[in-house]
Amino acid sequence: MASGSKSSPPLTTDENLGSKEPSICGGNEDPESSETMKEGRDRKPPRHLSVIRHSASTARLGFDLGTLALMSPPECQSGFLPLFRSGSCSEIGPKTRMEDEYVCIDNLVSYLGSPTNFPSPGAFYGVFDGHGGTDAACFVKNNILKYIINDDHFPVSVDKALKSAFIRADYALADSPSLDRSSGTTALAALIFGRSLLIANAGDCRAVLSKRGRAIELSRDHKPNCKIEQVRIEKLGGSVFDGYLNGQLSVSRALGDWHMKGLKGSSYPLIAEPELQDTILTEEDEFLIIGCDGLWDVMSSQCAVTITRNQLTEHNDPEKCSKELVREALKRNTCDNLTVVVVCFSPDPPPRIEIPRARVRRSISLEGLHVLKGALDSNI
Repeated sequence: MASGSKSSPPLTTDENLGSKEPSICGGNEDPESSETMKEGRDRKPPRHLSVIRHSASTARLGFDLGTLALMSPPECQSGFLPLFRSGSCSEIGPKTRMEDEYVCIDNLVSYLGSPTNFPSPGAFYGVFDGHGGTDAACFVKNNILKYIINDDHFPVSVDKALKSAFIRADYALADSPSLDRSSGTTALAALIFGRSLLIANAGDCRAVLSKRGRAIELSRDHKPNCKIEQVRIEKLGGSVFDGYLNGQLSVSRALGDWHMKGLKGSSYPLIAEPELQDTILTEEDEFLIIGCDGLWDVMSSQCAVTITRNQLTEHNDPEKCSKELVREALKRNTCDNLTVVVVCFSPDPPPRIEIPRARVRRSISLEGLHVLKGALDSNI
């Protein structure tokens, strides 16, 4: 059973569903300060052709005379302000042990007990797919938010704070004598302030945004045989064999796995540095799905968005949506642990999309039919 965190009470249907505690602090605390805070398959279903990688204007957080405020570009300012509500589900699947972890915090101000000048609304979500044991995933889940908030770059440069937090967590895994150095985890974190959504990803978890029912991928799967990753790996002296980094690991970015890395600060093929994607949310953005590769191994991004949207129009419950995605992945014979988080940006369900009927009835002409038949007969 996966352990997770959420600021609202849990809703579970069986013993394997992820629990949601009111705190992300617990075991495997940061060894530096206790007082302050996969094996996956390479083959995945083709991503739907309508999926478009989305790059929006960047919002920035800054101080104004000591007051923390969210500042978006003028062209993006509107009356829209998201209201966050989420649901999650985590299942062991066909694996013998559960190595996934997740975090769900719908209200950062309330959760952190921050002063009133903290950006609001604010939310934080994360999924962590462990491998080689549970140490790395559990440690990162318990400490990553603390590393972000306490970073010197936060909140002036949230992107730098996120990158720094990933690296700091990675180094802490190397330094802790109580944690297994051969344990590792992929990590995907979603930090939202107002309308600014920032995704940080290291590994093959995935974040997908629904824009009026169209799937927008906000992260890239870091697989060793991905061309960009393979070039980087080989430049650093590594190799990709049968889709595995140095024949051992099915991801090219992960935190931990220090048995595969050199000294801290040195260059090695397996890195913990995340890729970032910043998006300004609009009225068209309905919900976000983040999940470990146990889901994406058997389901395209567009399929997940379609299933979730249909479910929301029926019952408007993100918790039930996450469970439905897990059930569907199990029906499709996923071979991994499953963790899914669905985050809605409005209290209302997505509007139904009606496709107008065509006024002119389209059909192929007799001439066109003959041309098609001739082409098939001649194997053109």
